[in-house]
Parts: sequence; C-alpha cells; structure tokens
Amino acid sequence: MNKNEQKTDFSVEESPQSSKAISIAKGRKKFNIKQIWSQTKKIIKFGKPFHIYLYLSIFGVFASTLFDLLVPVYIGKSIDLIIGEGLVNFDKLLPNILLLILFVWMSSIFTFVANYFSNVYCFKSSAEMRKIIYKKFNSVPLKFIDANQHGDLLSRMINDVNLLTDGYLEGLSSITNGLITIIGTLIFMLVLNIPLAIVVLFVSPLSLFICMYIAKKSYKLFAEQARSEGEISGFLEEYISSDRLVLAFNYEDKALQNFDKINEKYYKVSSKADFFSNLSNPTTRFINGLVYIIVAFTGALLAIKGYVSIGLISSFLSYASTFGQPFNLLSSEVSELQAAVASTDRIFYILDYPDEPSDKDNKILSSVDGNIEIEHVDFSYNPKTKLIQDFSLSVSKGQKIAIVGPTGCGKTTLINLLMRFYDINSGAIYIDGNSTTEITRDSLRNKFGMVLQETWIFSGTIRENIAYGKPNATLEEVKEAARLAGCDEFISKLKDGYNTKISEGGQNISQGQMQLLCIARVMLIKPPMLILDEATSNIDTRTELKIQEAFNRLMEGRTTFIVAHRLSTIQNADKILVMNKGNIIEQGSHEELLKKRGFYYYLYNSQFEEV
Repeated sequence: MNKNEQKTDFSVEESPQSSKAISIAKGRKKFNIKQIWSQTKKIIKFGKPFHIYLYLSIFGVFASTLFDLLVPVYIGKSIDLIIGEGLVNFDKLLPNILLLILFVWMSSIFTFVANYFSNVYCFKSSAEMRKIIYKKFNSVPLKFIDANQHGDLLSRMINDVNLLTDGYLEGLSSITNGLITIIGTLIFMLVLNIPLAIVVLFVSPLSLFICMYIAKKSYKLFAEQARSEGEISGFLEEYISSDRLVLAFNYEDKALQNFDKINEKYYKVSSKADFFSNLSNPTTRFINGLVYIIVAFTGALLAIKGYVSIGLISSFLSYASTFGQPFNLLSSEVSELQAAVASTDRIFYILDYPDEPSDKDNKILSSVDGNIEIEHVDFSYNPKTKLIQDFSLSVSKGQKIAIVGPTGCGKTTLINLLMRFYDINSGAIYIDGNSTTEITRDSLRNKFGMVLQETWIFSGTIRENIAYGKPNATLEEVKEAARLAGCDEFISKLKDGYNTKISEGGQNISQGQMQLLCIARVMLIKPPMLILDEATSNIDTRTELKIQEAFNRLMEGRTTFIVAHRLSTIQNADKILVMNKGNIIEQGSHEELLKKRGFYYYLYNSQFEEV
C-alpha cells in the first residue's frame, strides 16, 4: 500500500463490540472482581482441551496438602509421648516416626505431580491462546492491522500471553492450593481446639483485605506498564526493520533518545507498580507473625491451666503458620495477577474486535473471463476525509488498464477495493457480473496475481519463496517461472541454487533480486487477472526490458491493472486512468491523453523535465 495512504487516520466501526474493544484497550479504571472473574472463565475456556492436566494438578495439590496436614498431628503426638513417658520410648515412637517419613515422602511426590501437570496445562493453554490470536489476525478487517502498531500487536500475542499465563493459569494452581490448605487446616484446627481456631480464623484474613486494597490502588499502574511494554516492542520492531534507513540518515542518536524516553516511562511506571504491589507481602507477614504470637501465648496459658497438651500447642502453632501461608502466597501473587489482568484486557482488545463479515455462504468464483464493472463507488479510510467518490469504470477481458496520478490520489486504494482488502462504502464492483460482496474473498483473490512495490520475502529457500502461491509446484515449474521472470540467471550462480536459504526480509540478496522473485511467484500461478503495483520499480533498465517482455506474454489475454509512477512503462496500455483526489479526471490511450494537453500531459512532461 502507498505509505501516504496507509498512514491515514483509519476510523473504527462504532459497533457495541468495537466500542467494548476500544474501552478495553484504554484499560480499566478499577480492579473489578466481577469483571475479572468473568474474564477468568473466558481464559479457562482456552485450556478446555487440556483440562485433564488441570484436574490431575488439583488432585496432586489435594493429596500433597492432606499429607502435609497430617504431619503436625503426629509430631504433636510424638511430643506428648516423650513428655508423658519422661523418657524416649522408641517402641511407641517408631510407628509415628515411620508415618511422618511416609507423609513427607508422599507429600513430595504429589507436590511434584501437581507442579508438573500444572506446567503442562499452562504451556498448552498459552500455546492454544497464541494460536487463537494468530487466527484472529486473519479474520479481523485489514484496517484493524493497519490502524495498530505492529510491534504492539506482537507484544500482545507474546508478552501479554506470558504474563497472563504467569498470573492467571499458574495463579489458578496457587489459589487452588491455598483454598485446599485453608479449608483443610481449619478443619484440623477445629478438631484440635475450637477457641484457638477461632482466634486464627478471625485475625489471619485481615491480610487478604489488605491485599485487595493494595490491588485496587495499583491496578492502573500495571495497566500502564503493559501499554508501555507494547510501546517498546513497537519501537524496536520499527527500528530493526528500518535499520539501514536509520544508519543512512545518521539517526542513531535521535533514535536512542526516543528509545530512552519510552524506556524511562516504562521504568517509572514499573517501579511504582512493583512498589505498591510489594507492600502486600511484608504487611501480610506481619499479621501472620501476630497470629503466631497470639496462638503461642494463648496456648501457653491453656497448657498451664491443663486444658491442652504441649504436643497439641506444637501442632496448633504449625497449623497457625500453615493457615497464614496461603494469604502470604496470595499477596506475593498480587503483582503477577494485576499484570495478568492488564494483559488480559490487551488480549481481549484483539479477540473482542469484530471479525470481517462472514462470506461462507457466498458464491465461489470458479472461473473468470476478466470483465470488471465498477459502478458509483464511494470509499474513504476515515469518514471525515473523503477519498474516492462516485467512481465508475468498465474494463473488458484482456484489457491493460494503467492507473496514474499524484501520490495519495487513490491508485493503490482502488487495488485494495478490487481485492476486497477493504469494503466499499457504497456502490458496487462486479467481476464477470458477480458482485464482489456476493463471492467469497478467497475465490476472488485467487483470480488475481499481485506484484507490489514493497517486496516481501520470508525466511526460507528461494524455491519455497517462488512457490508461495503454489506450494505443490515441481522444481521444473519453479525454474520455468524464474526464467520468465528473469531471475534464473542469478539463482543459478548461487552455491545452493534454488535451495539457497534467504534470511528474513531478504537481507542476503538485493532489492531488485527480491522483486524478481516476487514476479516469479505470479509467473508460476498464472492467474486470469493481474495487478502490478510499481512492479519493476527496483529493477535496472536492462532487466526491466526483459521483465516487460515476460509481462507482455503473461498479460496476453488477461485483464491487467498497472499502477505506475514512471509513465514511460505504461505507454502501451489499452486505457490509462488519470486519478486525482479519488476521481478519474482523464482517461484514454497514451496518444489521446497527450493530445488533450491536460493533467496527464503535465505529469508526463514533468518527469522528463526532472530528468
């Protein structure tokens, strides 16, 4: 897409779903438990195929907690045996010692089971979540991708999913462990001594209320932290992909200054968020320490009165400490939980965005002659900025249509509408009498072959890159396409030929060679209609002449749209459309337009004057 057009301020549909997505993107105002629980249920659904691992993990937690809770009982009994006998009677102590060893051993085994299956559940769920987000990228309108910083979208898919996994899914295991521990410990304490159990029950939960208070205060900071992390990812993605441009313009120092600003912002908000969240852990530890002291002194007084044994006090102190541990654990999880909540908002900004209207019931375009009718089409990226208005055009099979005009006039936009990358606001586009809104997007796009000015090469072999549109193509078919495109010569000189590995973005070949490979892709699939958007802009004049010959063979009998800045390349077009501000202001052959001495005449001669 023309960069001037792509930077347009894209509008967002004012639907309930998109409004919800926008509000989520801006972040919640409050740490809302009801909304968090609602999202937690959504997140658990991601891992539905793997719930067996979750159940095994919960079983492991339950079993390990049960064995842990039995240990203090038998330690207390052992202490009472020693005190009661006045000496160590190994015959009576030995069964207790063996049971204690067994309980500790079984607790360790089931703790391992719980942690193992919890990790499996988390990793599989996060992998499934990334898969769903990736599918979502393919189902949202293209304007959603254009309107968001690509690095930020990557950050949502990778970093935010990691934070969500750490905070929610792993936290789920911790919370389950905590609940089982609290309930089990409370039952054991009530069985041992009700008054002491009531003391622990009323004092320990204070730490939970403190955690919730701190969470509400620091949530906004974690939401801002997630957004700042997205800004850093977006900046780095842009910098790395444009590293040559940065070096060419000696922009390193300025780029470093811009990064420092974003990094400093991230540092400040992260420091504040961590500071507030870390207040919860020492506070809850202080409260648990008070509980321990109260139980110790109360138990001592009861022991002096003869109401409880020393062994029971020992058991109860152990349970009091155990009862407070889940609250400490929750306080330590608060920061990760808040980061997870903020990340969940950012993830659901993507997942809650409305998909493109479904076309599964539309007609499949099986064969095409190439007759195209555009009737009274209106389109703009932003409703406030008009672009294409009342546009009409009739193209017959096999015609070569060139589209020229100043930057931002709507040339590439017209291509986007033909391919239905964007839907028109009003009017209609017909392919052989079929409205593009009534046929499937896949079958429509399969009938076009595109070569763009902005080349795209992925990390893979040359053969794989050429066969991108036809993965099952034979090597001979690939070579024939390369010969037609004029790139067989340079490929044959490479050490590994068509098996040469190309780095990401084609960094180990020239820009012109990348464009030749992109042209070879189209040569391979031989579509009934062609779109050439500045297809030879990065190729030298000699190679361009060869490519033009190949294109002439490829275009024979095929409807072709050619977007061009160099007017010398489109003189043989059947019809030249001169666009300005979204409208066709002139049309005709090259000779006809020169005779009119209008806008095209001015554009054509200005290029030679510049030379």
